[in-house]
Amino acid sequence: IIACPCALGLATPTALLVGTGRGSQLGILIRGPQVLEQTRRIDTVVLDKTGTVTSGTMTVTTVHPVPGTDPEELVRVAAAVEDGSEHPIARAIVAAAPERPLLPASGFVAHPGAGVQAVIDGRAVVAGRAGWLADQWALSVPDDLAARIAADEDAGATVIVVAWDGAVRGAISIADTLKPHSAEAIVRLKKLGLTPVLLTGDNPGAAHAIARQAGIDDVRAGVTPAGKLDAIRALQEAGHVVAMVGDGVNDSAALAAADLGIAMGTGTDAAITASDLTIVSGDLLVVPDAIRLARRTLGTIKGNLFWAFAYNVAAIPVAMLALLNPVVAAAAMAFSSVFVVTNSLRLRRFRPLPGVPTPAPAHAERVPAAVS
Repeated sequence: IIACPCALGLATPTALLVGTGRGSQLGILIRGPQVLEQTRRIDTVVLDKTGTVTSGTMTVTTVHPVPGTDPEELVRVAAAVEDGSEHPIARAIVAAAPERPLLPASGFVAHPGAGVQAVIDGRAVVAGRAGWLADQWALSVPDDLAARIAADEDAGATVIVVAWDGAVRGAISIADTLKPHSAEAIVRLKKLGLTPVLLTGDNPGAAHAIARQAGIDDVRAGVTPAGKLDAIRALQEAGHVVAMVGDGVNDSAALAAADLGIAMGTGTDAAITASDLTIVSGDLLVVPDAIRLARRTLGTIKGNLFWAFAYNVAAIPVAMLALLNPVVAAAAMAFSSVFVVTNSLRLRRFRPLPGVPTPAPAHAERVPAAVS
């Protein structure tokens, strides 16, 4: 009677059930029990920028046409070629289009982390990073336009260069803003003993501007999707246990390769599928709470197992010496099971740290773009 292993059988599943259930109530989806051990060991958190640290609601701030190009025509063509992309930068350019419907597009091809191409109104159009246009298409940016691009990037904007008919026609600057509580989230991650790293495909100027606002010292900018995967592996080879936080298709490979993948629920299905934890609200401030909950759940499991083993180790010798009444043994066995369940139910009292933000408004006010 005393050796009945009920408590041992209940130790892990009850804590998992309560912990994952409490996580679901808080908008934290935990994929499986292996996630808990990974959460305990991580020492580095790699963060995507757009849509993770920043709001991802980007807007066109400035349009830089080359001489002889109409600014509205530049935005109209750029919106048509970007319409097939789901990236926040593409959505911002489409939203800035001066008229509807957009120009018809065919032959759309997306080059992750670099740019897009399509045939627009009989013209072969490419839009993307200046370096990609130079390397892939042998399209050089005029010196005056390059100076404007550099100035905007230093100010923290992301710049998309647009070209058609074999020549660069202009550039469009898009700006993003830090999420309201991202800086506080970084502070909390540091208090948990984690080192934040900002990893983004955006230009160094935009990346460092956001990193300064968020309080992140380690910044790696201009990284392609394959480069993100390489960065994760390099950190792991250096002995770090890495968590990756992202929301886009470009982050999927890195999320899958990281020791712990955390996806924003407001991101793409590919990112969510590749992750171990999903933050339904998409708010970075919930990430430290998710790590705290996972660690507390793991601690509860270990506590349950300790007491279940300790109970058997202490009671079985007494029973073998015939010093334990069967009624007392049955009561003790039942109490051990009740203790394990009750200890697991304590996880229901887990609370996020104060300061969880209210949901952002569903629609942002559109800001007209400046033209230079």
